[in-house]
Amino acid sequence: MIKINLLHKTYPGVTPLHVLKGVDLNVEEGEMISIMGSSGSGKSTLLNIIGILDNYDDGSYFLDGKLIKNPTETRAAAYRNKLIGFVFQSFNLISYKTALENVALPLYYQGMSHKKRDVLAMQYLEQMELGEWAHHFPNELSGGQKQRVAIARALITNPKVILADEPTGALDSKTSIDVMNMLQEVNRTGITMLIVTHEPLVAEMTQRVIHIKDGIVDN
Repeated sequence: MIKINLLHKTYPGVTPLHVLKGVDLNVEEGEMISIMGSSGSGKSTLLNIIGILDNYDDGSYFLDGKLIKNPTETRAAAYRNKLIGFVFQSFNLISYKTALENVALPLYYQGMSHKKRDVLAMQYLEQMELGEWAHHFPNELSGGQKQRVAIARALITNPKVILADEPTGALDSKTSIDVMNMLQEVNRTGITMLIVTHEPLVAEMTQRVIHIKDGIVDN
């Protein structure tokens, strides 16, 4: 599903910052892996490149058999909308939209009718045991509920890959385990999952751990 070979990324500046220094990574379809590393190790940069939110300088990156290399923003957005779902530490929910509207939003960008996307959004909220909270706003939800709304939003476009950047970083230990159990259930449906985390407990709940140190995979 994901094949990365000798990936390099340097951010320009007075002193250029060479963040990724020849990363090799293969992720099979349906795998659930965690990516660990200290701050500045390059793990979030790698996740952004996999999510087609950033470009790389040298090497190669294949997603679902397609070479991803300096796509136009239109093509990058199309890839993301079709193949990738995102889950973030800060939830990234729109404060003035209800849980239902937040989950349905990706379908708006696909041009789906209002009625159909609301029906689908409700189905995904019910899957996350949040049906009764559908018409509540984010500030009326707990941290765990917000993250489950974010997971429902990530799933609604039927992505092949979910990228989660510190998905439990803003949650307490019990809620973190609940969210990870939910992500494991999602993974069992065949969706490939990459989780950036600092937390050993989270890493232990994945099938494989990738360590990044000083811009390279250190396994």
